[in-house]
Amino acid sequence: MPADAFTAGTGRDWGRQAEALLDEHADRFATVVADADIIRRVKAKLADEPVEDLRIDFEDGYVGHGREREDEHVRKAAHALAEAQQDETAPPFAGIRIKSFEAPTRERGVRTLTGFLAAYAESRGSLDGFVVTLPKVTSTEQVAAFVHAASTIEDELGLADASVRFEVQVETPQSVIGPDGTALVARMVHAAGGRLTALHYGTYDYSAFCGIAAGQQSLEHPVADHAKLVMQAAAAGTGVRLSDGSTNVLPVGDGDAVHLAWENHHRLVVRSLERGFYQGWDLHPGHLPTRYAATYAFFRGGLARALERLRAYAEQRQEGSVADEPATARALADFVLRGLDCGAVDATEVGEESGLGHDDLRRLARR
Repeated sequence: MPADAFTAGTGRDWGRQAEALLDEHADRFATVVADADIIRRVKAKLADEPVEDLRIDFEDGYVGHGREREDEHVRKAAHALAEAQQDETAPPFAGIRIKSFEAPTRERGVRTLTGFLAAYAESRGSLDGFVVTLPKVTSTEQVAAFVHAASTIEDELGLADASVRFEVQVETPQSVIGPDGTALVARMVHAAGGRLTALHYGTYDYSAFCGIAAGQQSLEHPVADHAKLVMQAAAAGTGVRLSDGSTNVLPVGDGDAVHLAWENHHRLVVRSLERGFYQGWDLHPGHLPTRYAATYAFFRGGLARALERLRAYAEQRQEGSVADEPATARALADFVLRGLDCGAVDATEVGEESGLGHDDLRRLARR
């Protein structure tokens, strides 16, 4: 969300726009998602918590503003986010995307970060669930520089140590493969001093840097898959989450255009889920229905078999021709927990089919 367009009601506004689009093209949506229960869950989600994680953008989505104007938008956005939190209408997770720490934009990035956190603290905004997105990272030195800047700001504002968390947006080949041929993104994870929450893939910047023509830039291009596989290996076992990028095909225009955009987005979300990327960036309110529909269908589609195998594992017996090991039980339990967390499945059906409660699942998943 561009910073100059953000208000305390942005999250709810996106939900209302998504609901209106869904109502207007209900027949089209039903051809993409032919499951009444999934559609019911999507509508409930849009009404209750339409946006789970929001970034107020001071980078690529925010253009044409001078120094003083950006300072003004920084203050207004900080106050608006704090207001939404206090009104209990803010998304559970939120943050800002600042400008890159590359030399031409570094001073502006630090200024925006400092100004936002100062205004946010003044408005009693909570840092619980708050995260800063650092884009176009090309070196571990930039990660270390962010850690230094965050620590300095915490000291100046009287914030708790390491309370300013951040995520790295992987948008350049240099952040994946370093000049010595090693996986630089793995070093970034460990250079973050425990502040790093996630690695995000940047679809279009990364593809463009790799020389991919505009018509072929997408989440499923081979260069995207390579980058995300390296990110996945670098983050494994560290607690750092992964997020896929976005699609620029928006559900706008006539019914046919909306339908095609929904089909495309739904397919891409399913593809990401199948590859272990459980989050992604969405650029338009109309992406929310297909984001949730694809996610719910993914977890519901694998639920029955996962619960059967978990019950068999807990009872120390083999389920058909499959003999699951602890690592697989861990993956099965984590799958069910993710389904519970996102609202795709209900605790009662999990307990009835597996005999396992939430604590049992967490123990098996080793969260």
